[in-house]
Amino acid sequence: MAKVYLLDVTNRDGVQTAHLGLAKIEKTMVNFYLNEMGVRQSEFGFPTTHHETNYLNANLELAEIGALSPIRLSGWMRAVKQDVELAYQLVPKLQYLNLSISTSRQMIQGKFQGKMSKDDITKAMVEATKTAKELGAQEIGVNAEDASRTEIEYLIEFALAAKEAGAERFRYCDTLGYDSPFTTYERIARIGEKVKMPLELHCHNDLGMAVANSISGAKAAVDVGCDVYINTTINGVGERAGNADLVSVILGMKYASGMDGKKYQLDERINLKAAWKTCKYTSYAFKVPIPITQPGVGANAFAHASGIHADGVLKDRKNYELYDFEELGRGEPELVETGRQIVVGEYSGIKGFRNVYENLEVEFKNEEEAREILELARFANVEKQKPITEDELLFIARYPKQAKKILTLIP
Repeated sequence: MAKVYLLDVTNRDGVQTAHLGLAKIEKTMVNFYLNEMGVRQSEFGFPTTHHETNYLNANLELAEIGALSPIRLSGWMRAVKQDVELAYQLVPKLQYLNLSISTSRQMIQGKFQGKMSKDDITKAMVEATKTAKELGAQEIGVNAEDASRTEIEYLIEFALAAKEAGAERFRYCDTLGYDSPFTTYERIARIGEKVKMPLELHCHNDLGMAVANSISGAKAAVDVGCDVYINTTINGVGERAGNADLVSVILGMKYASGMDGKKYQLDERINLKAAWKTCKYTSYAFKVPIPITQPGVGANAFAHASGIHADGVLKDRKNYELYDFEELGRGEPELVETGRQIVVGEYSGIKGFRNVYENLEVEFKNEEEAREILELARFANVEKQKPITEDELLFIARYPKQAKKILTLIP
């Protein structure tokens, strides 16, 4: 039976959002949180971008030793042979990737300026796909950028060519958020019927319909017997108006009318209990507050002021709550220190540093190890330019070798 998986692109689409970004250690922590949430795959970065190289290779090392497992870490690059070759020079252990190229008439004329035809685009994609296979890629997704404004017959032709070249998935990109739930369903169903391969849905939120389009597209894919990968970002952070929000997509798959869990099976690894801390961390890392009306994790998601609502929810929470706050990892008290605080920063000394780690119940073998971790924590603070979280401190202490690589930038 066809199944619905999640492929999160916070570390690719989210970080290329104007005015925003994440430090490499923060991108690493996002991968850990996504893994805890049971997300199938994280598009963790750009293998052709040199300042990502150490971070990407270190995260693949973490996957290799089982620290980041079973989540799959995939790279994004243009569907250009030279880019694929460069990616494998810089990140030789890359196993999963998505190759992207524009397909719409608007992009052919307005972006490529008429220098590429549809045949040229298909040829470039096929060449890049075959090259990636030859260099060791285990699983390839091929992206049609601006698919929602591309003629459906060409999309089918493009996807079939990708499948024949060795691609495992076809990514339908609603790059401008142009689709509606109705057109998404129709187009995905038609593509799925013709190509018979797993489909990806990459929806933007320019018209406020990214989540609705993602759910509609997932329904269409399953209805025609295709596995589907919904692309999400944590808190919906993404270019312009954002992408499909991770938590909203999960809630929609679980609770939306008509999305029967027996037919539309969401990946059984999904662990919604990790949502609260995942969204809070990502909000902190991006420096973007979670809107109070955000589904599931917003401050008002379970708040009631109206007398009628308050009375109703106290009698039976199901009167005015579609799902329970405990399911999202909410409800436990959170402690805020209002007295003395010792924090780790770029100028921390060994005594204060040891005090912080003692409170985290971390013991060091000797003074040398403690000073090594202190130095890494200092560098992490320099890179982040904001206080280091407890989970980040624990990561540095547990995986100092990989932490050092992540914190090393070589111009």
